[in-house]
Amino acid sequence: MPSRKFQPYLDPDTYREPLIAILRELVAAPDLDARAIQQALRRHPRDGSGFFRREDLVRAYRAYAGADGLPPFDPAVLERIRLKPARTASGVTPVTILTKPFPCPGECIFCPNDVRMPKSYLSQEPGALRAEQNSFDPYLQTVIRLQAYHNTGHPVDKIEMIVLGGTWSFYPESYQVWYIKRVFDALNDFSRGPEVARAEAHRVEALLKERSQLHPDNNTTRVDMDGTHLDRSYNQVVLDIYRAEMRRSREEAAAIAAGDQPRTPVDEFATWDELEAAQRENESAACRCVGLVVETRPDHISAEEVLRIRRLGCTKVQIGLQSLDDAVLAANKRGHDVAATRRAIGLLRRAGFKIHAHWMPNLVGSTPAADRADYARLFADPDFRPDELKLYPCSLIESAELMGVYRAGGWRPYTHAELLALLVDCFRATPEYCRLTRVVRDIPSTDIVVGNQITNFREVVEQTLAAQGERAPDIRGREIRHRQVDPAELRLDELVYDSSIGSEVFLQYITEDRSIAGFLRLSLPEGEPITPELAGAAMIREVHIYGQSLGIGVDSPGKAQHSGLGTLLIERAAAIARERGYAKLAVISSVGTRGYYRGRGFTDGTLYQHRALGEAAPS
Repeated sequence: MPSRKFQPYLDPDTYREPLIAILRELVAAPDLDARAIQQALRRHPRDGSGFFRREDLVRAYRAYAGADGLPPFDPAVLERIRLKPARTASGVTPVTILTKPFPCPGECIFCPNDVRMPKSYLSQEPGALRAEQNSFDPYLQTVIRLQAYHNTGHPVDKIEMIVLGGTWSFYPESYQVWYIKRVFDALNDFSRGPEVARAEAHRVEALLKERSQLHPDNNTTRVDMDGTHLDRSYNQVVLDIYRAEMRRSREEAAAIAAGDQPRTPVDEFATWDELEAAQRENESAACRCVGLVVETRPDHISAEEVLRIRRLGCTKVQIGLQSLDDAVLAANKRGHDVAATRRAIGLLRRAGFKIHAHWMPNLVGSTPAADRADYARLFADPDFRPDELKLYPCSLIESAELMGVYRAGGWRPYTHAELLALLVDCFRATPEYCRLTRVVRDIPSTDIVVGNQITNFREVVEQTLAAQGERAPDIRGREIRHRQVDPAELRLDELVYDSSIGSEVFLQYITEDRSIAGFLRLSLPEGEPITPELAGAAMIREVHIYGQSLGIGVDSPGKAQHSGLGTLLIERAAAIARERGYAKLAVISSVGTRGYYRGRGFTDGTLYQHRALGEAAPS
């Protein structure tokens, strides 16, 4: 396995004395900040000159807690040691992976045409770079991220898997089933021990190097597309480059399905039964999938597609809206209208999915004033009202068709002042039930021709609001994150709003200043259900408790996680649904939370879990 993927472990016993000295300082002074920790590392150098890494401290603490004068293992100490604690401060550990380069049904002029990547992604984006280094293989990508989190002290028992790359619904079903099955294989193997997953990763790596063009040692073809002179489309170039790879994948999958060829882990074929077996194993695994996300386009959503995505185990869908103005969508060759967006969101909401929308200001044909009006429509119109939102101001990438429009004078990037003023207004207009997950894509400045190159724009917006005595009202702006919370100080707040299929109740436990410790999204649908399984059912679409992610079954005084807020929210949701006349309460549970809901009176259905509302709550 190349060293870029698995760095060799430091043996703590070789450096026992300096590592113990550092750990004693950390334990003795629980208020040490990152700077003080760095100073402790300098006082006790490695080999007299170099410095230990945070992951070295994590490994040493796991090995020596309870020995050499150190007190027994304490999760709070590990929390201080871990690198980048914000990564898991929202209660789960996110793992983002990418699908392989593949044709895209869209022709959007703002999309980059990097043929090394799935459509709309750039090879120098951090997640995309990791995906390419791992041959876009789902098992390798998942294991690499789990290993990195484990090494740096983050919990890896509650994982949100985020599958990005092009349009998920455009990939063949056989690839989708195999891809998700291999994700669960990685989680299950890592549950048996990192060394088990590492051994399988070595095997996968060797097979990919031998057989796949997507292995970085084999994928030597480089084609740079110029957005000013696009004589061929992204799809044409991708098909040309990867034609042999795509043919091999199809032929091998067909031969395996027919029983004519044995299978290896890199053959893109798996059955639904195999996927469901891997899901059942993950229900009680040490490393569980508590959320599964895919991204797609509005015009590729149908009732059948929604139920198929649900069968894969998905609980959230990222969907590119980009604009709610038909003229702007047409000017940017988006390929669908606003009516398609309305239909897609309605179907996703009826199936209980969390809706994570993408919205893009500064598109061709828009203005700051028009963007403000467009953003207002997102939440004023019941047909939209997303649960989460990424704000992606349009960036000019050299390979995008937008280059030609820019050169012809048909588009200009907003100035910094214009963009800041717009985003500040967008933040102010975001309701409390929505979470702004990202502001500005993490595109390297070297890839941006003109326009904004600030990647921490959210911080800039929040500082601007703070200077005016304000705070972002969205969920992320109010998360308690690392704060200690006294449950007695929390109160239940209920926000009711209309949706395209009925009404929604957003239940949240908040502090006096409206900081949020946990919430539940309850859907009260009307009309025909998307599947008979949901007849007569209200739907829990999400339960989320904030604060630093804790291990399954681990308690920590003052932390919101494992303090019973989830159960309280579920019982209140059941009471509301009962009062509104629903016969049962359904939940779009993830594979890794099925056991949690069984313990709260829910029984397994085909795609959902259910609880009859006439029954008393379990004791």
